[in-house]
This record gives sequence, C-alpha cells and structure tokens, in this order.
Amino acid sequence: MSDWHPFPHDPAAFLHPGDDLRKAWPKLHAGDCEPWPDEAHLQAVLERHPDAAPAGFDGDLASLAQALQDAWRSFHAGNFGAAIEGGVALGALGHAPANKAAGIYAHHLEEDEKSQRRLYMAASERAEAATVVLPEDANTWYFHAFNLGRYSQSVSIVEALRQGIGGRIRESLEQALELAPDHAEAHTALGLYHAEIVDKVGRMIGSMTYGASADKAEEHFERAIALTPDAPIAHMEYGNGLYMIFGDKRLEEVTDLYIRASELEPRDAMEWLDVESARAELE
Repeated sequence: MSDWHPFPHDPAAFLHPGDDLRKAWPKLHAGDCEPWPDEAHLQAVLERHPDAAPAGFDGDLASLAQALQDAWRSFHAGNFGAAIEGGVALGALGHAPANKAAGIYAHHLEEDEKSQRRLYMAASERAEAATVVLPEDANTWYFHAFNLGRYSQSVSIVEALRQGIGGRIRESLEQALELAPDHAEAHTALGLYHAEIVDKVGRMIGSMTYGASADKAEEHFERAIALTPDAPIAHMEYGNGLYMIFGDKRLEEVTDLYIRASELEPRDAMEWLDVESARAELE
C-alpha cells in the first residue's frame, strides 16, 4: 500500500525525537516487553542469529539501530505506513514495528474490509517467518497471534476455528508467554481467545474442544492489568471479554473498565486510538 490513512490527531506529543525515545521506552513498551533496539542489543541478536541480518547489511550496527528506532518513532507518532515500510525493509529484525503497526492501522484506520484482511494476513505471515529466524523473540510469536487473531475476527471466529486458526493463535500466544511471562499484551490476547471461544461455541464445547474457559479469560485479563495498569487496551479488552462471556449480567463492571480506559492519558498514537475507542463505547 502507498495511500495510508493519516493518524487523525496532532502527533506532536508522540514524536519522541533523539534520546527522548530511549527515555520513554520502558513505559511505551511495558505491554509488549520489546527490548530497546540499540547497537549492543542488535549485535547480541545477530551473533546468535546471523540469518536475521537484513539484505545488504554491511556490519554498520549504528545505522541499523537508527533505522529500527526510526521505525518505532513512526509507529508511536501514528505514522503507521512508515513504520510498516521501515520495518519490512529491515527484514526479520524489523518484524515488531512493521507487524504491530499493521495490526493497529488495520483495526483502527483502515475501513475497507479486504484491505484489512490483507494487512492482517501479510503481518501474520511476516511474523511467522520471523519465528523461524528469531525463535527466542517473544514478539515474533505474539505478533503472529495478534494479527491472526484480528484476521479471525474479520472473517468470524467460528469460521476461523473451522480453518484451524484458533489453535495456531493459542500456540503462538502460549509460546510468547513462555518466553516472556510478563508480556501484558499477550495476556490480554489470550484472555480474548478464551472469551471469544466461550462466547461463540459455549462453555462446554469451548472447554472440551479448545481448552477455553471464562476463568482462564479473567485470569489473563487481570494479569494484564496488574502488569500495565496505565494501558487503555488492558482495561478495554477486559471489558470486551467480560461482555462476550456474561453479557448484561456484569454490565456495570464492563462499563467501569471502559470508563477507566477512557480516562487514561495516552502515551502514543496507539493508546490515543484505544482511548478514543473506549470513549466511543460509552456514548
């Protein structure tokens, strides 16, 4: 794609020029546990996995680190198209900004359903390829599951289960959490996995066939909030999951979770979009 829809907000607060990105990194990436991509980190990765080097890499770690940081700068500022393109240009090493940006852009800003599905599927395929090259990187597995999960929602969860996609999502999320037990976004995604299956096929079949349960959903949602109490998505998706499972029976809790999400101060473009979504649910 080349005609990317713009981020519908002034990105000035989210630009993170120069060393600001490094300083903001721990809070910006508390949810996905992505390590700061400096030269030392990239050198360590390439020593373990030399095949991860992008095509034409000449050993210039400083330029490589700068390019990867710039892809993340684009993501945080809402320039999702640049983040995708910049990440893809870096091959497996750029999988995280490219695939996170694709999923967020497709979900929030792309209105055409076919384009959404293409973006989700392309990102899940890139992530799956990255799991082969960087098997110890929790986010290769997480972004595979994240984008495959969004794709499943776009075609219907029941159809995705028929295609065997549900099992692939769960396996990738569990692998991500094995590698990074405090990966809050993976906990949220696994909570949604359990909630959506219980919602679509019922508790008995969900448990017997897919190992899904309402209790497990809540455990993962609560863990995500404990790890990232200031992340709008952790609260909002917990609310979504509770409504899938319980409907109006726990509507007050669902509403409280949306309110909490809507009142949080966004730290980047993704969180701004999440806050806006929470506010829309309350209208």
